[in-house]
Amino acid sequence: MTLEEIAATLIELFDAEIVHNIAPGSWQIETPTFRLLVLLSEDNTWLRLLLPIIPLQEAEAFLTQFLEANFDDTQETRYALYDGVIWGVFQHNSGTLTSADFANAIGRLKSLYQVGVNDVFNRLIETRIRQIIQAAKQQGQSLQATMQNLDRFYAEGLLGEIDQNAAAREQVLTAWRSQLEKLWDE
Repeated sequence: MTLEEIAATLIELFDAEIVHNIAPGSWQIETPTFRLLVLLSEDNTWLRLLLPIIPLQEAEAFLTQFLEANFDDTQETRYALYDGVIWGVFQHNSGTLTSADFANAIGRLKSLYQVGVNDVFNRLIETRIRQIIQAAKQQGQSLQATMQNLDRFYAEGLLGEIDQNAAAREQVLTAWRSQLEKLWDE
């Protein structure tokens, strides 16, 4: 893609008023919800798209899940860490990049941003539930006995919110039961 093709595609995807050419071969698209950077290398052979996702401080507990997502889910985009921020990144040789692939990569980065940490948080929760299942099975517990232990932990205040009422506790336990039943036989 040439500079002109990149600029035209950006204007096609976003309002011209928010596409800013910040330097030769560099653009910034700033919306109320996200900021996308489009950067060409000095020799214009490589294109990089960058979109900040979340500060590292808020994401540290999920770093393993971000790396797993890079392996399993992010397709041509990647999560990356730089300067205390988790970024969505796409890199490609600009000479072989098509407008359609460029537009798809931008869409994919926007999707990573919109999902935020939800997907990686869900992965972390699933990993923790699998650990609970493994520990319960090693102790010879059944699904029912495991649920009784969780119910007791919530009733005694070992799990859950301090001011959690009975209805909220029941809702959480229903979610636990659903996840345990789904993963128990794996």
